[in-house]
Amino acid sequence: MIGGMAIVLGEPGVDGLSDAVDVLREWQDDGAPMQLHPGDLGWFWRSGAEAAAAAVRTWSRDGRILAVGLLDGPGLLRLTTAPEARRDPELAQRLVEDVSDPERGVLPAGRVNIEAPADALVQDLLSEDGWRADEPWTPLRRGLAEPVEDPGVRIEVVGPEQAHVFAAVHRAAFDGSRFTDTRWRAMAAGAPYADARCLVAYDDRGSAVAAVAVWSAGPGRPGLLEPMGVHRDHRRRGHGRAIAVAAAAALRELGSSSAIVCTPSSNTAAVAAYSSAGFRPRPEVRDKYRDA
Repeated sequence: MIGGMAIVLGEPGVDGLSDAVDVLREWQDDGAPMQLHPGDLGWFWRSGAEAAAAAVRTWSRDGRILAVGLLDGPGLLRLTTAPEARRDPELAQRLVEDVSDPERGVLPAGRVNIEAPADALVQDLLSEDGWRADEPWTPLRRGLAEPVEDPGVRIEVVGPEQAHVFAAVHRAAFDGSRFTDTRWRAMAAGAPYADARCLVAYDDRGSAVAAVAVWSAGPGRPGLLEPMGVHRDHRRRGHGRAIAVAAAAALRELGSSSAIVCTPSSNTAAVAAYSSAGFRPRPEVRDKYRDA
């Protein structure tokens, strides 16, 4: 506690989601490590505003949000903090206490993971508390100061009339996906989508072959690709590169300073596709996990 002001764990509810989105926008910076982005919350919004609200946790001091977490599944907390609070010892200790105690309503008992910025003090404290590093992920970034080249394929911006096309490509790109046009509409109704676009790429036969959602955090800040996928029947034909180039161009039009994405390092095809589209790999990052 500093000056009598305790850190408070909260759930924002639907009415408070816009505050969480706003601070996440403010915290994005090209010099920052890979971290939770408003687009991550925007993509989660596909399950509806109530589900998004139930998955968000905030940590505040004197009414000011210092950290935001997204429960991206039952055992994964994606967490970031205000830049000036990265090394705040009181905040870091409170975060560790809250994620370690299932009764506090953040993470359940058993195997769980936490994603946090690499330079955050909470990373050090979790390691001291027995949490271990999980499999590596590769962040990639493309600067957008210069114009982006033509992707070489037809690209369409998705609206409500094309939502079923985007959904079909997503299901064909990701095993187990249940994404639908109804979920697209729920996502598009969310606050983060005001600064977002969905794109579909078509081959020379008119087939929808790849899709991506891009999320701006506002002018002069990095924008996110989440998700990007190529139809399983149209892979190894350069469509991953094409849709990634189109995504970079869309983010530049939205005023983003750079385009960022993160993929498992084991997914060498994805890393190669992004690299061919002008995205440069950055140092690998790893979640922290606890077995029990």
